[in-house]
Amino acid sequence: MRSLYVAAAAFLSLAAAAPAAHAATGGPTGPAGSEQPRGLFLTVSGAENTWVRGVLLNCAPKPSGHHPYAAEACAALDAVGGDLDALPVEQQICTKQYDPVTVAATGTYRGKAITWHKTFGNACEMNASTGHVFRF
Repeated sequence: MRSLYVAAAAFLSLAAAAPAAHAATGGPTGPAGSEQPRGLFLTVSGAENTWVRGVLLNCAPKPSGHHPYAAEACAALDAVGGDLDALPVEQQICTKQYDPVTVAATGTYRGKAITWHKTFGNACEMNASTGHVFRF
């Protein structure tokens, strides 16, 4: 029985040490000492900041992540040099119904730190203004 407690204690101490060791070697958050995650974490939330959905988009070295249109989203970001305010507005007919949607991008895009958010009057306006980037 004592060996079970010793094994459990050893496992817990290793589990506690692993995140620190992983971060020190440049784990999923990037090079040692870096606080920026690789890629952009994109979120879409509804009225009163209720969380709706989010996805990680990586554009380097190639488009990847759980974004269903990763290649298109990265191409759109490449076209504007990562400036989400400069994304071209697609011509769409949207209703005037006010049902605010807030989008946010946090992380890195091709080595550049990004912290951006914007609120649109409704999902159609958001779709027209952000294209494939927030189409997930």
